[in-house]
Amino acid sequence: MRSETPSATSDESAPGDGLVRAGAIVFIIGAVATLVTVAPLFLGTDPFPPIAYGVCMLMGVGFLVAGAGVLRSIAAQRRQARTTAAAGGS
Repeated sequence: MRSETPSATSDESAPGDGLVRAGAIVFIIGAVATLVTVAPLFLGTDPFPPIAYGVCMLMGVGFLVAGAGVLRSIAAQRRQARTTAAAGGS
């Protein structure tokens, strides 16, 4: 049983890989912003301005972007499987 698809090699990137990577980076930025924003609540210092709480929303945005990348990858794999099955079946 093969673990890789024929078109996915180490040199090529599958459709949606860029979105998943970008989404992960945006998610990490949002997670760090969330930790930094919540820290003053535990340390007893003045809270950050409201814009800092807006940056925390990047966590959700990153999750959605990565999810879109996964869905794009799934769609590409299904298209490839459909064309392979059509070529092999006829």
